Amino acid sequence: MEPVLIVLVVLVVVAFIALIKTIQVIPQASAAIVERFGRYTRTLNAGLNIVVPFIDRVRNRIDLREQVVPFPPQPVITQDNLVVNIDTVIYYQVTDPRAATYEVASYIQAIEQLTVTTLRNIIGSMDLESTLTSREVINAGLRGVLDEATGKWGIRVNRVELKAIEPPTSIQDSMEKQMRADRDKRAAILTAEGQRQAQILKAEGEKQADVLRAEGEAQAAVLRADGEAAAIRTVFEAIHDGDADQKLLAYQYLQTLPELAKGDSNKLWIIPSEVGDALKGLGGAFTGLTGNGGGANGGAVAAPSVPQAPPAATQVPIDPAAGPRPVDVEKGAARPRVDPAREYRKIDPE
Repeated sequence: MEPVLIVLVVLVVVAFIALIKTIQVIPQASAAIVERFGRYTRTLNAGLNIVVPFIDRVRNRIDLREQVVPFPPQPVITQDNLVVNIDTVIYYQVTDPRAATYEVASYIQAIEQLTVTTLRNIIGSMDLESTLTSREVINAGLRGVLDEATGKWGIRVNRVELKAIEPPTSIQDSMEKQMRADRDKRAAILTAEGQRQAQILKAEGEKQADVLRAEGEAQAAVLRADGEAAAIRTVFEAIHDGDADQKLLAYQYLQTLPELAKGDSNKLWIIPSEVGDALKGLGGAFTGLTGNGGGANGGAVAAPSVPQAPPAATQVPIDPAAGPRPVDVEKGAARPRVDPAREYRKIDPE
């Protein structure tokens, strides 16, 4: 019984192992390569698959999802003989598990080496400044070369990104100084433009203020002149409406004379020649009033005045604003009064 039992136990174990090897469960987004006696037979897709135990062998399982592989920094020489370290990141996806298994021994290593050689070819034809500012161009060039080369390997390169570009330390210091100088230059230009614009605006404001001030002064002068003209016109009309004679004008002239002497700076007062004529007219007015009063009312008769020689020229105030002007007696513009009752002494003009 014991040998039979041992045989049964061995058969059960073998059957269990064969069952395990017969049923293959492949997860989603994965594939498996099946070989029969070392030769490729088929590719197992996701799900439950049945294989022949001890005859079919699953070689490897391949992930069909997009993979991200970062590569270490690689030294690359630019066109201007500067060494820069470039980090790259590759995004790829296996599209053909059979080609990825049999066409290349290690597609990860192959992609890395192909990336390095392609990157050196592209960077070698560019200077440092173009390398730093042309990442999109470099990415497109790398992706085109890698996609073409890895297509027969059953791999599709979706994206290639330059993770970092590190120039030498001395070059970095020079670039920082250049950048700082450029920024200082732009700041100085912007400051100068701001000051220039501020001065222009200030000058325009002052110009407009001067124009408005001049217009205001002109309007004020016009209004002041109009007011003075209206005042003179009113005074002139009032004088003519009141029918002022020479006596009233002489009286007003005498009242105005003290105003001429006012002021602390007036040390010497020169009496003009018109004062005598004004006194004469005013004296004649008072003499006429006294004579009329004595004859009509029976009052005292004024003493006869001393006859005076007629002046060669007298001054008759015509306009209070214009002042008195000399009048030629011989031309008849204005003649002094002549009393027929008085006797005048003839004066030889010579």
